[in-house]
Amino acid sequence: MAAHTARMKNYQHIELITETYPPEINGVALTVQALEYGLRNLGHRVGLVRPEQHDESPRHHQDLMLVEGAPIPRYPGLRFGLPARKRLIARWTAQRPDAIYIATEGPLGWSAMRAARKLGIPIATGFHTRFDDYVGRYGAGFLSPWVLAWLHRFHNRGDATLVPTSELAESLAQQGFHHVQHLGRAVDTRQFNAHWRNEELRASWGLKPGELAVIHVGRIAPEKNMPLAVKAFRALQEKRPDAKFIMVGDGPQRTSVQSENPDFIFAGMRRGDDLAQHYASADIFCFPSLSETFGNVTLEAMASGLPVCAFDYGAAREHCKDGVHGRTVGFSDEQAFVKAFVELATHADLKKMGMLANESVQHLHPETVAKAFSRLLHELSDIRSVA
Repeated sequence: MAAHTARMKNYQHIELITETYPPEINGVALTVQALEYGLRNLGHRVGLVRPEQHDESPRHHQDLMLVEGAPIPRYPGLRFGLPARKRLIARWTAQRPDAIYIATEGPLGWSAMRAARKLGIPIATGFHTRFDDYVGRYGAGFLSPWVLAWLHRFHNRGDATLVPTSELAESLAQQGFHHVQHLGRAVDTRQFNAHWRNEELRASWGLKPGELAVIHVGRIAPEKNMPLAVKAFRALQEKRPDAKFIMVGDGPQRTSVQSENPDFIFAGMRRGDDLAQHYASADIFCFPSLSETFGNVTLEAMASGLPVCAFDYGAAREHCKDGVHGRTVGFSDEQAFVKAFVELATHADLKKMGMLANESVQHLHPETVAKAFSRLLHELSDIRSVA
């Protein structure tokens, strides 16, 4: 036992199971990649299990196992992983991990859950997406209770359910989710910062010096509450007719939103330095989504020096102080959102708010979250070994 504990203090073998991973762009994919890199930088051995992408073929080696996948309806370019229980049992029998982390609740995630439980491997799950909320936004609200029960059954089969905010941890615990633990999110302030501001990019948007650029980054989809973003911007135009709205991302509503708003600038999907330039070259971040478990883009915008307008939950509640780093309003109060957005966008200290937003997230290092994640998995492994 002592030898095992000493070894665990030095490093762990951790397997991450996810049905989405970069170059796919979404909060789950980027969060899993950040955890992977952070754990590796701490010296841990990390294995990754995910569906193949594009022209990849199912294969596996020490640090990567690819499985077959199938397209996800309404999510072009994304795939869910098919079950791989037997392959996972063989992989983990040959090289037993100290703990696994399942980031997604699809067929691959379920098969990983069953394989790990059979082998007695500690399991942490990530609650990343409110699928019970999503179904209502796609016209299938009658399925919401069933989806919530499915999420409940999945996560309660693990040893810990990790969530990004204290607010969500409390909410899930009240709904009967067991062993819910708060694991904060990080932002790469070396990647996202105000130094990326690009006047040539602003000029390409049709902006003259001193004119206002509003930006939204994310899927252009029902769950992101796009009609409210449009409504807020149109209200702003009554006071700032020079303002431009830049939408970064893609999704099922892009065609309709673009046809109804031909004056908007649709930048499509952006990654890496290109995405960082788009953030930093704007002046204000508009985020009316009501379906987030966190909202990584809020931290990315703040790190980029942008004041934020958002509803008071998720990342905004955790990190955005109303009137200091932007504006936050009561959940789902659309009238208040429009009013706050216009007030923020016309505020005399808009730049100062952006600077304060940037300063407020400097401590959210990816390394800090990786260390907390490592400690949590270590504790799960210790508990299981004692049991």
